[in-house]
Amino acid sequence: MPWRQVAVFVSVFIPAVSVAEVYRWVDDQGVAHFSDRKPSEGEHDQVELKRPSLIPMRENITRGKRVSAINEQVNRSLEAGSSDQRRPSDRQEARERNNARCQGYRKKLARIHQQLRAGYSNDQGNRLRRQRRELSQKLSRECLLG
Repeated sequence: MPWRQVAVFVSVFIPAVSVAEVYRWVDDQGVAHFSDRKPSEGEHDQVELKRPSLIPMRENITRGKRVSAINEQVNRSLEAGSSDQRRPSDRQEARERNNARCQGYRKKLARIHQQLRAGYSNDQGNRLRRQRRELSQKLSRECLLG
């Protein structure tokens, strides 16, 4: 029986709220007020309420699941990389090769920056910026993130 009373109350109350009017007025001290009742004195404006926009969440949920799956995949590959079964000397050699490659990227980037500062034609500038972008991506993927 109480559920029926709640249902009746909600069905009567919800439509009343959706058609409620909102009034706005500014008092003599310059403070703006909003209310669902008309002020007893002074000028007031009726506020036009727009319907709320509804945004479907399905796409956000799908993207969130996709991002979570990628994060799990990255974490698994990082865990697999941390349990490296190579000999210490092999790991040291690989680290040295990686450092040399990263140093080469940094030198090339410095040379490109120098050329860009020195001046260039339009075509040459576009080529240098493209090379800088590619080298920066390699540097961050292989040296900073890896």
